[in-house]
Amino acid sequence: MSTHTIVVENRKDWEPHFPEANIIEAKEYIANPEYLKSKHEKVINLCRSYRYLSLGYYCSLLAEARWHRVIPSVKILSDLSSKAVYSLNLEDLDELVQKILGKRTEKPEGTTFQFHIFFGQGEFPYLQDVARQIFDQFPCPLLRVELKRRETWQIATIKPLTLSNITSEQEAFFIDTLNAHLGRRWRMPRASKASRCDLAILHNPNEKLPPSSAAALKKFIKIGKKLNVDVDLIEKKDYAKLAEYDALFIRETTQVDHYTYHFAKKAESEGMVVLDDSDSILKCTNKVFLTEVMKAHNIPVPKTVILRKGDTKPLTGQIPYPLVIKIPDGSFSRGVFKAEDEKQANDIAERLFKESDLILVQEFVYTEFDWRIGILNRKPLFACQYFMPPKHWQIVKHDASGTFVQGGFKAWPIEEVPGKIVEVALKAANAIGNGFYGVDMKQFGDKLYVIEVNDNPNVDTGVEDACLGDLLYQTIIEEFVRRVELPMGYVSVGAPPLAP
Repeated sequence: MSTHTIVVENRKDWEPHFPEANIIEAKEYIANPEYLKSKHEKVINLCRSYRYLSLGYYCSLLAEARWHRVIPSVKILSDLSSKAVYSLNLEDLDELVQKILGKRTEKPEGTTFQFHIFFGQGEFPYLQDVARQIFDQFPCPLLRVELKRRETWQIATIKPLTLSNITSEQEAFFIDTLNAHLGRRWRMPRASKASRCDLAILHNPNEKLPPSSAAALKKFIKIGKKLNVDVDLIEKKDYAKLAEYDALFIRETTQVDHYTYHFAKKAESEGMVVLDDSDSILKCTNKVFLTEVMKAHNIPVPKTVILRKGDTKPLTGQIPYPLVIKIPDGSFSRGVFKAEDEKQANDIAERLFKESDLILVQEFVYTEFDWRIGILNRKPLFACQYFMPPKHWQIVKHDASGTFVQGGFKAWPIEEVPGKIVEVALKAANAIGNGFYGVDMKQFGDKLYVIEVNDNPNVDTGVEDACLGDLLYQTIIEEFVRRVELPMGYVSVGAPPLAP
């Protein structure tokens, strides 16, 4: 047989002037026992329809069952059928599209614009970079991409096409791109390894304050190799291949209305082990929830009042000045403001109510440092003190230009941390679940206050690992392996909190 097989619904679909190739009708490909016996066949599915349970759908499905390398795969067809799925991969591409079209003197007219991608080649050379990236994420022979201009140009839809969609003007382009594709060496699938676990670490290389630096991520990969665990770094664009892994470790700042949360939900739906699990993200990223759950478990927190938009209660009299005003889903000291008087407090509140219907007003407790106790699976893992930058009241000082300054730190062996601090941290983390948490606390004399519970605490070289060294990374990876190897039915992530 030819090294490439092109499957069509009817031989008449393949025009006489199209390139010579091994053309097989779909019914023959499905029924011919020779194709059942062959392995690693290279198949291009060009059936008339890819809809669910159609002949074209079954061709891709059976190709994968036969270990044939097929485009499009069933997973790609499924992804392209759902805008909610493939749109998660488009934010960076939207920026690229806008950058390209914004520079052109001859811009598309109107508010919509279409272009086609045949075998990874775009019909417009200036959009080739976009075309290649779309094809890399959604390997499908023929694609139509629709752009829409709102405030900026954005990708509205990506749709698979069939041979019947090719116009006479596009036939030369189809022939050229097919010939180029048939001459390209197909990528071999990654060789299987007898690893204990395939762990994906979701990160954003452009994040300014990530939970783990590039050096720390390299540590996870290095320690993983020693433990016979395959550790891969993935990004937002890799959503479609998430199910290839056994476990997901989220190492970028999480939010509910964000792709990090969608990654967690998707991984859980695939039966993967996930840290941060979606339930912990939901709970920890909202300070209103945290305040309520801490109070319910009698865990000490600074005096806090939750204000509702339109609340006529004056701020004065509830909490003395200076006080702290927070938006519920801020992180890394962002969305947290100090007010020295009533006017300043009302101005801050008015601004924050434009983003959230609820905000928090909290008593100001100044300390030279914050404690953070790292908790993994209800056990203390590391301890660190984070100090305030000079002349500032938070551990990270942000300015209007987008730059920031961090204070110093001091790592502590867990056994040397005062027992009451560890006890309160464990109680706070246990109120959330059995994941990986960082409990932030302030110590004021003999009083302790839990400020928040982080669902993806920092793990950085030279900081959190200053006492444990490689053992910190090893412990985290081994916890993933332990959960992966647990019997089915065990609740390994998102376990319910301990009762008050």
